[in-house]
Amino acid sequence: MSGLYPCIHVDTGFVEVAPHRFSNSVDLNITPGQLFQVLGDAGSWPKWAKVITGVRWTSPEPRGVGTTRTVSMRAGITGNEEFLAWEPDSHMAFRFNECSTRGITAFAEDYRIVPTTAGCRLTWTLAMSGDTVTNLSIKLVRPLMNLAFRWFLRNLRKLTDLQFASTPA
Repeated sequence: MSGLYPCIHVDTGFVEVAPHRFSNSVDLNITPGQLFQVLGDAGSWPKWAKVITGVRWTSPEPRGVGTTRTVSMRAGITGNEEFLAWEPDSHMAFRFNECSTRGITAFAEDYRIVPTTAGCRLTWTLAMSGDTVTNLSIKLVRPLMNLAFRWFLRNLRKLTDLQFASTPA
């Protein structure tokens, strides 16, 4: 792996003001607690967010604000993340503290979970900024990126439907 470059240490408000924001929602047939269990499982991320190849927690449990992990992605991108919000069953958010590419100057994700009559609704917001080349590239491929993010949420629904399928009594 090449070196890691520092990212701007944004707070949770960055997801509202970032130059590049992608926000999508999915209704899931599981409880908020079950969803939080899936999001807390390092092995589940590559199953639904296909750009991710591996997740490794780098802080001991219990998890909460300040918890860290390393995420490996396709194209050789690695991000060292720090959690900014950790409210079981309702909200988690993290940012990149460092990234293996200089082009990403700030990056954060926010996961909001609300109960529904059939389970829960997840709203996932991904926010980022980059250098001039990265910002232009994102503008050019924005529609494709958003399609990919919506596909990831469909994968999450399939994963959770399988993982928490009711079995006949």
